[in-house]
Order: sequence, then C-alpha cells, then structure tokens
Amino acid sequence: MYLRKIEGPRSVTLPDGSVMTRADLPPANIKRWVASRKAAVITAVHAGLLTRKAALEMYALSEEEFTEWEGAVREHGVDALKTTSLQRYRQP
Repeated sequence: MYLRKIEGPRSVTLPDGSVMTRADLPPANIKRWVASRKAAVITAVHAGLLTRKAALEMYALSEEEFTEWEGAVREHGVDALKTTSLQRYRQP
C-alpha cells in the first residue's frame, strides 16, 4: 500500500475521544456546503489536522467566510451553520 506524503498528521483524537482522519473531510472540489461539512472543516482546523491556511486554500474559502463559520459555531453551535437558520442567529 502506498501512502502519499502530506503535511501534518494523518489523524487526530478529538476531545470526545473519537478519531478524525483526512478521509473524514469533505472533498476539495466541494460545491455545496452543508452544516456538517462546514463543521468537519472547522473541527479539523481546531484539532490540528489541517492548518487554517491549508483549509482556506484547499476549499477556496476566504478568511472572512471561515471566521464567520467559527464565530457561529462558538456562539450558537453547529446548528448556526445551517442556511435555514441564518436569520435566527444573525446579529440585528
């Protein structure tokens, strides 16, 4: 079996004891972002599986967009990443 060389770890253990690997991340050419995919990318960055810079490049995200996702999760949890919940969690 051939393992491709990558920067950083191949897997990390999350605070809840579960293991996250690079296979758990959404594909790099993703077009449709759902809350679970956004949460997976945020979790990977916070756990050290991906660097913030690598995540922004891999998924073609802007710094502002990623920061918004992080703020929504920090303030209201993963449900705030749902498009249908945007108005409920948006600041007045």
